[in-house]
Amino acid sequence: MSIFDRTDSRLFYAGSYAEPGGPGIYLCELDLRSGAMRILGQTDGIVNPSFVIADMDAWRLYTVSEQSEGRTASFAINPADGGLTKLNELPTLGADPCHLALAKAGEEGWLLASNYSSGNVISFTLGEDGALAGIRSNVQHEGGGVHLERQEGPHAHSAVPSRDGRCAYVSDLGIDRIVIYRLEDGKLVKHGEARLPDGSGPRHFVIHPSGRYAYGMNELNNTLTVYACDVDQRRLEPLEHVGTLPGDFRGENYPADIHLSPDGRFLYGSNRGHNSLVRFRIDPASGKLGDPEWIGTGGNWPRNFAVLDGYVLVANQYSGNIVAFRRDAETGQLSPAGQELAIAKVSCIEPLNSRAGAGTYSLPPEI
Repeated sequence: MSIFDRTDSRLFYAGSYAEPGGPGIYLCELDLRSGAMRILGQTDGIVNPSFVIADMDAWRLYTVSEQSEGRTASFAINPADGGLTKLNELPTLGADPCHLALAKAGEEGWLLASNYSSGNVISFTLGEDGALAGIRSNVQHEGGGVHLERQEGPHAHSAVPSRDGRCAYVSDLGIDRIVIYRLEDGKLVKHGEARLPDGSGPRHFVIHPSGRYAYGMNELNNTLTVYACDVDQRRLEPLEHVGTLPGDFRGENYPADIHLSPDGRFLYGSNRGHNSLVRFRIDPASGKLGDPEWIGTGGNWPRNFAVLDGYVLVANQYSGNIVAFRRDAETGQLSPAGQELAIAKVSCIEPLNSRAGAGTYSLPPEI
C-alpha cells in the first residue's frame, strides 16, 4: 500500500539551508490524531534547497538551490514511498533563487523561478517527464527603493500565477511593486504593475479562491496589503494596508510568509522577530481584514508555514524546528499541539496529497 493512501496522516516535504553534501530535503509525516511528526526520508546533493514545490498530478518535486549562481532541480516522486529521484538541474541565470511556482494552462505547464539578489524572473519549460526542458524567458527588473540597505536594486521575491495560468504576479521587494506579467506560451510579457508605499518591500502574495481579492506580505514596513483583483483586465488595486504586529511591539521584525485557510475565510502571516503567526478574518463582502489574533511560533524566525485541514505547521529557521498547531475551522484560531520536529535550518514546508497539490480550496457559499 502506498504511504499516500493513509487516512490518519499527512505527508509533507521540508526544505532547508543545507551544506554541500548534507541532507537538505526531508520527507515527513504528520499524525492527524496527535500532531506528532517524524522524518521518513531525506535527500542530499542540493545546496540550500530553501524552497520546494510539488506537482502531485505529475508526481514531481522542484527545488531551488539558493546560492550566488542559482540553480533549480527537478525530481520524480515515488508514488509508493515518497522517495525522490533526481531528473535534472539547470541554472536560474541569477543569484539566490528563493521561490518557485507552477503555472498551468490546460495541458501546458511552466515553472517560474524568482532570483532575489539579481532581481530577475525565469520561466522554464517542462518536458513530458516533468524534467526541466529549458528556459522560456528571462525578465530583469530595474530600479530601487528608499531603504538604502535592502532596496539598493530590484529583488524579485515571488512569482504567483493566476488560477488559469495565463498571468503571474511578481512581488519585488526592492522596487515596492507587484509586477504583472502575461504568460504567452510560457513567455513572461509585462502587462502592468501595482505600486506600494515607499519602503514596503513586498515579499509573498496569495490570490483568494473567489478571484476577487489578493493579499501581499510586505517585509520592510510590517504590513499586509489587501488588493481588489480584476481578473479579466489583470489589474490589482490596493484597498488597505494592515499591520502584522500588535500595537505595543517595538522590536525588530520582518514579516515572511502568507497563506489562506482552505475555505478562504481566514488569512495567516508569519512574523520573524516577533516570532508569531497572525490570523485575520476575511470580510466576505469586501475582502478586507479584521479581528487579528497572534500566537507564538514556538521557535525563532518563522520563515515559512503551511495551513492544512485541522493543523498549521511552522518552519522556524533559526531554531531548527517545525512546530504543529491545531486549527479551529470555525474561528480560525490556533492552539499549540505540543509537538515539534527538529530539522536544521528548516525553511519551507510543502504539504502533499495524492489527488491534488497543495493549495486546493473549497469556496464557501457566501463568498
